[in-house]
Amino acid sequence: MAKKTTFFCKECGYETSGWMGRCPGCGMFNTFVEAPSSKEPAKAKTDSPALTANRYSWTDSAVTVRLKDAGKETYKRHSTGMASLDRLFGGGVTEGSVTLVAGEPGIGKSTILMQLADAYQADGEVLYISGEESPAQIGMRASRLKIKRDILICGETRFEAIAEQIKMHKPCLAIVDSIQTLYSEQVAGTPGGVAQIREVAAGLIRIAKTNNITVIMVGHIAKDGSIAGPKTIEHMVDTVLSFEGDTTGGYRIIRSAKNRFGRSNEISFFEMGETGLIPVDSSKALLVAGRPLNSPGSVLTSTLEGNDALTIEVQALCTETVYPNPQRMTSGPERGRVLMLLAVCEKILSLGLTSKDCFINVIGGLKVSDPATDLAVCIAAVSSARGVSCRADTLILGEVGLSGEIRPVSRILKRCLTAAKLGIKTVVLPGSSKDALEKELSGLSSGAFGDDPVPEFIYADNLKEAVDILFS
Repeated sequence: MAKKTTFFCKECGYETSGWMGRCPGCGMFNTFVEAPSSKEPAKAKTDSPALTANRYSWTDSAVTVRLKDAGKETYKRHSTGMASLDRLFGGGVTEGSVTLVAGEPGIGKSTILMQLADAYQADGEVLYISGEESPAQIGMRASRLKIKRDILICGETRFEAIAEQIKMHKPCLAIVDSIQTLYSEQVAGTPGGVAQIREVAAGLIRIAKTNNITVIMVGHIAKDGSIAGPKTIEHMVDTVLSFEGDTTGGYRIIRSAKNRFGRSNEISFFEMGETGLIPVDSSKALLVAGRPLNSPGSVLTSTLEGNDALTIEVQALCTETVYPNPQRMTSGPERGRVLMLLAVCEKILSLGLTSKDCFINVIGGLKVSDPATDLAVCIAAVSSARGVSCRADTLILGEVGLSGEIRPVSRILKRCLTAAKLGIKTVVLPGSSKDALEKELSGLSSGAFGDDPVPEFIYADNLKEAVDILFS
């Protein structure tokens, strides 16, 4: 019988029966590689790591219970030694949970996990499984980071051997660096292939759930910044932490993209130092520190990240193009939404953007998807296109619709309280938020703003009115 051959995309994991030049999933070129399936598919399925890692299901129970009898388990949490990192896990790492940590090469994934292994506050051994570095290399990094804990180092990449090591040592924490380097003898394909990643990850999750062992896996990312491999891994794990920011910069941003044991979309700021990643307490001021004063194209706004409101700087550059088609590039905001906002500005204000290159940037490398920043993006573009600076020390909030109307945003008071600590004197808001804000202000204690002056609130109903206010 002829051997069946499949191909998969190395970037996103898209599978097909034949080779393709361009991946329909991620749009990348020349990323398909051959992944021949096993000659005995039935046996491979029976012996796959997902089924043989332990005898029972992931939860070690096949009993069906009623809702009133469920949820009586008490989950134990263990501190990582860093309050900023504990917050990303929802108050500490939950015992028996599985976490996926992803980020660009060299951004600090292995560094922070080594620090976590050293300061992990739980009884038992910590097992560090590395398929990318030798024990000697890990020892050199541990010496540089001044690691004091006697961590167990396992330089294996074969899943069956790793499972035996976990069974033998029964660690309280197992770190796998990285999941793309592991493979199983029972699964066809090369390490990093879709089938290998899916089955090995499922096997590790089964081990974690049935033996109450905390597992943290490192994952690579694709060219577009998404986590490489099949998307099912992100659905299977309990927590997904992703690094953001520039690898060449001094600061790192870690976001909890998913958390079954706490609030998702929490972010923490870290600074890369000689002894590893150091939590930054003044994270809210980092995003606006050193901003240019009275500079066209620079405005301030606020975005919600988890339970925090961050004051950020949005910059725009609009300049005459030298290309047949004007360029549109973004760093931070979603490109599709920025294109829509630029079209609204051109329609209502006639800025001549059809012949200009437009670049929109959020300082600090932060990815922003909060619609409350729409008005700030529009004002920054207007400021740069006209060459006129916006009103100083002003926070701009509002969602912009296609007809130019400014819609209300959520949690305005929290955004204003945070911005007031940075010296914000004026806040431009949607007119539809006036009643809700005044109601919240009336119930606020007199010392809520502390020693900071209460900002002046100015309301605008549409984009044209906001431009008249901010540039008058």
